[in-house]
Amino acid sequence: MHDRRKIAALQFREREQAMTSRNKSFVADLASMVEPAQPAGERGARLGIGVLGSRANRLADLASGAVVDHPQELVDPARCRIWERHNRDYAALNEARCRDLIESIVAQGKQEVPAIVRRVTGDPDHDFEVICGARRHWAVSWLRAHNYPDIRYLVEIRSLTDEQAFRISDLENRAREDLSDVERARDYLRALDLYYDGRQKTMAGRLNQSEAWLSRYLDLARLPDEVMAAFPDPHELKISHVGTLKPILKPQEKRALVLAEAQRLARLRAEGAAGLPVTVPDILRALVAAAAGPATKAKGKDRRGASSDDPTVRTGAGVPLLRVDRQDRKGVSVTLFCHGGGTRAEAEVALRALLDRHWPAGD
Repeated sequence: MHDRRKIAALQFREREQAMTSRNKSFVADLASMVEPAQPAGERGARLGIGVLGSRANRLADLASGAVVDHPQELVDPARCRIWERHNRDYAALNEARCRDLIESIVAQGKQEVPAIVRRVTGDPDHDFEVICGARRHWAVSWLRAHNYPDIRYLVEIRSLTDEQAFRISDLENRAREDLSDVERARDYLRALDLYYDGRQKTMAGRLNQSEAWLSRYLDLARLPDEVMAAFPDPHELKISHVGTLKPILKPQEKRALVLAEAQRLARLRAEGAAGLPVTVPDILRALVAAAAGPATKAKGKDRRGASSDDPTVRTGAGVPLLRVDRQDRKGVSVTLFCHGGGTRAEAEVALRALLDRHWPAGD
């Protein structure tokens, strides 16, 4: 019995060696699809590992994350749905906002940069969910409907959690000028509770940014809807404008005045009224002026016993430029409204007038 088993084992080894010899070329081709070709010298040094061993090493590298291998496919954009938490306002996309991308795809004859997607299940109408690339999705869909039916949507397929999808989407779009600060801000505000339990410090760390940086975006996202409606295109608002709006919305009495003015502007614009402020700076000036309320005269006595007017110096449109807080024998204390909506040139004129009043030339 023992001899028969030994003979059977020897016959099995012979058959295995014969099969390996016949399929050597096939296995090498299979391995080449996983492992890139090596220079002759390096390849010779690795022959001792064996074809299957080399393939196993490659697969181990992929599994460990040392090598990244994300498959790419050309698909029908209609089979891709936009992730409900995508940071792009897909409904706001149009031909004008995507014109540069449309022209690039037409010139190249294809989409050069793949969108990042993940597979979906249980949805008979869609195979993928778009994590990054909503604008590319819109542009390809538009081209397919306008005389370019053969252009397909290039996607890179990944396996991602929602939090990973959020961070990848943010990282890809952070440097893109075509994504507005408002879109990014709203995405951050939504993610704060969804993924980080409202912990701003934790979220800033995951995004590798400072808390102050993140706070400015969150402040922009928290602006009241009434204020946003005062602007013809809210997407033109930047985080730099938060410095003007936040101070006039914090005191309750000023907030009520600002909201009333914002609603008035939105209503008049909807009615087609003429002569309304259009640009973001002009609208900001109107809101700041509304926050100041009706111009009043604050009567008082300076150290010489003369009557003093309202300590706030304003432009002709009522925008505050500076305020004289205190004056005594040692000097004058002044607050500059650097973000009040006025211009530097207007502030310089006001400062020169103040100097001429309190520090005449030749003194």
